Amino acid sequence: MQKEEPVRGLILSGGGARGAYQVGVLSAISEMIPRGNPNPFPIICGTSAGAINAAALSANAGNFRTAVRGLERVWTNITAEQVYRTDTYALIKSVVRWFFSGIVATKTPERSALLDNMPLQRLLSLVINFRRIQENLNQGHLRALAITASAYASGESVSFFQGAEELPEWVRARRKGKRSVIGVEHLLGSAAIPILFPASKVDGAYYGDGALRQLAPLSPALHLGATRLLVIGVSGNVSAGRQRQLSGYPSMAQVLGHVLNSVFVDTLEGDVERLERINRTVSALGERARRKHGIHLREVDVLKIYPSRPIDEIAAEHLKELPRSLRFFLRGSGATKSPGASAMSYLLFEPGFTRALIEMGYKDAQERREEILSFLSDQPLMDAASEA
Repeated sequence: MQKEEPVRGLILSGGGARGAYQVGVLSAISEMIPRGNPNPFPIICGTSAGAINAAALSANAGNFRTAVRGLERVWTNITAEQVYRTDTYALIKSVVRWFFSGIVATKTPERSALLDNMPLQRLLSLVINFRRIQENLNQGHLRALAITASAYASGESVSFFQGAEELPEWVRARRKGKRSVIGVEHLLGSAAIPILFPASKVDGAYYGDGALRQLAPLSPALHLGATRLLVIGVSGNVSAGRQRQLSGYPSMAQVLGHVLNSVFVDTLEGDVERLERINRTVSALGERARRKHGIHLREVDVLKIYPSRPIDEIAAEHLKELPRSLRFFLRGSGATKSPGASAMSYLLFEPGFTRALIEMGYKDAQERREEILSFLSDQPLMDAASEA
């Protein structure tokens, strides 16, 4: 078997405002490669907030540092008003529309959700030049961009990808890859947190947050040909041992935070662990045994970077930055108190919080500098191997 050149893939998970952490990690990486170099990740896959970061990187793949600096400018100055409407009238209208319109009209109206994300649509249209994605593909700065969303009608996890012509579509149980031209509607669908944000219509069907039913977050990159993966997660908790004990019945915000963490965090971390287990098994078999028994597994290096400090704790320090109108509406749910910070961390699009996450991401990546440089220089890593 001939040794093939490794193909690097970047996995950016979902997590609402937590996506700022990814920007900090990417900022540190951009300083580890020569200024002016193109994107070092031929395959970029994103989900939810990670989909937005992935699309922005792909649209500026000709110069990686410039692409990351653009993301930094957006995330360090972002406010909730740029993502969803926070005025009292808009919040009341959304709540009434969502709760009562379906009962009166016996049909759920378009864009029904607790929050109106039209500001996010305007922001994405302004800061991302989607036409440049294809230009970068043509110039060889990119092999594929994949954006994952969840189809409400079929219940499938769909990875829309724009990439090299030879890349085939794929179908697996409850998930598939579909060739498409990525646009703002794909990002809005991938980032549409259920109930909070409205579904987005793509190719005649409605899609919600890509983290829903995404059983194998690493799969799209592997299907697109990646043999080395850099995974940047946005885990809320470093270890279960650091969890605070509940003094009473869990609030609605605590329950919501638990649900969101299970959607955005647990699946990714579980898939990475599964990859590492397969890595060890295949490594123990050896190449000769694999060839003899026809085991079609390929070597895949994986480097994962997760927050060094629980994001919930950081969010608790910045809850007062939430718009006053939103704090008023959510006060009864327990979201404005420290135990409810986990849920609010997904909606805390405010400079104080996002800058703190960017700073942590930058620091975490710098502390892993040698590992990252080995990854970028295609040096062997500890774990390796899996199948799509």
